[in-house]
Amino acid sequence: MTLRWYSVVVDSRDPRALAAWWETVLGWRTVYEADDEVVIVPQHFGDENYFTSVPPQQRGQGLVFVPVPEGKTVKNRLHLDLAPEPDDDHDAEVQRLVDLGAQRIDVGQGDVPWVVLADPEGNEFCVLTPRDV
Repeated sequence: MTLRWYSVVVDSRDPRALAAWWETVLGWRTVYEADDEVVIVPQHFGDENYFTSVPPQQRGQGLVFVPVPEGKTVKNRLHLDLAPEPDDDHDAEVQRLVDLGAQRIDVGQGDVPWVVLADPEGNEFCVLTPRDV
């Protein structure tokens, strides 16, 4: 028996606002919204044949945003790595995220080819160099 990775849950002071931010960043869509939870998923989850043609173990994950009363206080123990498409301009993509409200941060990464950013609530994530896999 094995388990499948279903979603990543993000604690948030304002789940609706943070989910909307990530929805814009990733080009995803909201599929569930309540006072205690907002769920975003990739666009292809909306394809009518997706859930009948893709076995559960091969499906992607969603992001779930839930409310917490406290703000973020320490570095994440888990973070997302985002990768531009092979022909995308890495610097332009980083700038797009900064223009949307991300902040460049230093978590001790040193001189590396990727960029570490934080979302509007301070959750760190990386923008890797363009990838095709």
